[in-house]
Amino acid sequence: MFRTNVIALLLVFAAGVQAADNWPSFRGPRASGISNAKEIPSTWNVATGENVAWRTDIPGLGLSSPIIWDDKIFLTTAVAEAGTARLKAGLYGNIDAADDNGPQSWRLICLDKNSGKVFWNRELHHGRPAIKRHTKASHANSTPATDGERIVVMLGSEGLHCLDLNGRNLWKKSFGTLDAGYFRVKTAQWGFGSSPIIHRGRVIVQADVQGNSFLAALDVKTGEEIWRAARDEIPTWSTPTIVETKSGTQIAINGFRHTGGYNFENGEEIWKLQGGGDIPVPTPLHADGVIYLTSAHGKLSPIYAVRDSVAGKIVATGGNDEDFAWKISRGGNYMQTPIVIGDLLFACRDGGIMSCYDAKTGERFFQERLNREKTGFGFTASPVSDGRKIVYVSEDGYGFVMAADKKFKRMARNTIGSACLATPAISDGRLFIRTREQLVCVAEH
Repeated sequence: MFRTNVIALLLVFAAGVQAADNWPSFRGPRASGISNAKEIPSTWNVATGENVAWRTDIPGLGLSSPIIWDDKIFLTTAVAEAGTARLKAGLYGNIDAADDNGPQSWRLICLDKNSGKVFWNRELHHGRPAIKRHTKASHANSTPATDGERIVVMLGSEGLHCLDLNGRNLWKKSFGTLDAGYFRVKTAQWGFGSSPIIHRGRVIVQADVQGNSFLAALDVKTGEEIWRAARDEIPTWSTPTIVETKSGTQIAINGFRHTGGYNFENGEEIWKLQGGGDIPVPTPLHADGVIYLTSAHGKLSPIYAVRDSVAGKIVATGGNDEDFAWKISRGGNYMQTPIVIGDLLFACRDGGIMSCYDAKTGERFFQERLNREKTGFGFTASPVSDGRKIVYVSEDGYGFVMAADKKFKRMARNTIGSACLATPAISDGRLFIRTREQLVCVAEH
């Protein structure tokens, strides 16, 4: 009996050791941006190959992030039938759409996590895009999601697609034309950006567009719509987040007219908050009973730390302060989703101004520029972390490694050498960076 128990314990231990460090959707598990299984390298150089395990060319143009399940990586791209799609990085305020709306091939690519070898490359849709993209966007902005059996890919007006992990098409759902652009100038089409998530057998889709915005839950096995909640909302580009509370599971979503929480089971509204930045992009974060929300553009750039027990309509000014752990009206993010590590919240603006707050009280510990050199401009990708250090990639191809500490400490500035607007992924101590042309694996070696 003793020998049997020992063997059983060893098998359990072995299973735990071999368990994959998965990164199943945008920003990894529950959009946390954290994988603390192993420490990632602090330094690397893509040009010289320092701490670069492999590099794989990716055709077309896509700003979606890689996702990871076991030893497979999945990412999307849109390949123009004629010419090469141009990407205009940098800090500028031009609202124009890109003038390249010719036929595209939308594709899902599967790679080997260990070698970068392409396992398969599947076409999901072919044709002219229904909606134009911004000059700083792509026709493949949304990050896929997987539950380990299926992969769902949101292509906006080109539909929601579901495949198995071998690339076999399972089902497709069309939502019609989803026009995401600047609500004040509706001819300025910018492209769909919200990513789907999967939870307990359901696919959650947020579609805030120029009319008939909605949040929907679908059966991941069949694509059948389970419920749909109409939203009085202007276009947003945020991805929903699953929030587990003492009273049940809710879906937290960012917005301008309608930030809020919805019942996971039936789509009923639990709480609602109005206002903030009028072009919401960052994804909500949930940690220790608090939902963190930020947005920027327009008059306000708030950070709201909303208690996950709230219900009904809440207001940021003149309301019940007990609804919030803390809040600030200016200092929030436009493009990036912040990151919470332990009791610290880190936020970085597009220009590279990094701030650190006490996640429980909102006390600011520092506000410093992480790109003190003339290189490192434009920060669209969200930060990721191994729980010890934080990685920010810049649009002009640099990787800044910062200590996850309440004292400002830049550990390294690494050369990537190509435009980076997609949020990286982390798995088993390896950092996966999507550049304009490649997927790069950074690993200690």
